[in-house]
Amino acid sequence: MADLQSFLSPEVTTIAIALLATFSIGGIIYALFEPQLSGRTAREKRMKSVAVRNSAAIDATRKARDGDRRRKSVQDQLKEFEAREKKKQQRAARLTLDERIDQAGLSWSKRGFIVFSVICALVLGLVGLTASGSLIVTLGLMFVGGFGVPRFYLARRRKKRIEAFLNELPNAVDVIVRGTKAGLPLGECVQIVAAEAREPIKTEFRRIVEAQTMGITLAEAIAKLPSRMPVAEANFLAIVVMIQSQSGGSLSEALGNLSKVLRERKAMKGKIVAMSQEAKSSAAIIGSLPFLVIGALSVLSPSYMMLLFTDPAGNIIIVASGLWMLTGIFIMKKMIAFDF
Repeated sequence: MADLQSFLSPEVTTIAIALLATFSIGGIIYALFEPQLSGRTAREKRMKSVAVRNSAAIDATRKARDGDRRRKSVQDQLKEFEAREKKKQQRAARLTLDERIDQAGLSWSKRGFIVFSVICALVLGLVGLTASGSLIVTLGLMFVGGFGVPRFYLARRRKKRIEAFLNELPNAVDVIVRGTKAGLPLGECVQIVAAEAREPIKTEFRRIVEAQTMGITLAEAIAKLPSRMPVAEANFLAIVVMIQSQSGGSLSEALGNLSKVLRERKAMKGKIVAMSQEAKSSAAIIGSLPFLVIGALSVLSPSYMMLLFTDPAGNIIIVASGLWMLTGIFIMKKMIAFDF
């Protein structure tokens, strides 16, 4: 007992308490700073940063894969549209008479066009017979009236209608862009254009609306527009709508870009027309000179010119000269026709 009391003297107790306090404080400090001292915190931070980078890389890879998939889908669709366009161009060279009449905006039937051709042939033949009394001249004018005048009129009406379509198409696309930005669906925007636009846009978009009512999808209905209006601008519109319907994306942005392209093409066409106007004026003057000379000589010296109408050799000269004139006019027209 005396030994235990001597062992638990105040000095020993103080030392023991000091040691316990030291170990306690040391344990607390070790528990607080052990992660930093052992590098576990840095390791965890590195693991988190690696995980974040991996997730970011995975997301980037996924987005790139989705972009590549969508880009490939768009490229496949463009290739398909290009193949269709080539077929349409090949088919456009052999358009039927009914298709040409429809593109000209006429309500004629094939029978009505034939009747119109016969009437033109009879009228010009009667004029030629009355003016010259020559059978060759009469037959030549009948040929021109039966095969030339009706087809020239049909081609001119078709060209004018296509030009009017190209002039109004950017405005129609702008209406669709504003409607889609305002939250309207594409079908309602097309109906607005069909109701408010000018001809021939009004008629063509009304046909799209009518095709929708028959159960055809809007993209398929618009895809038929280039067959009725064989121009690149109509094909652009069909391609944009078809790609958007299959691949998604912002339709208003795509159509806005299309409207900008259409207006730039229109401005470029105007510049080309202005630059080629001098050549067209020269061709018109050169082509009209023979007719002006014939008219002047007929007034100044009728007996000199009547030999061309009364003599068989003169008739042959008139026919040959007319053919040469037509050949020259055709060549000049091809020389001043610019495509872009």
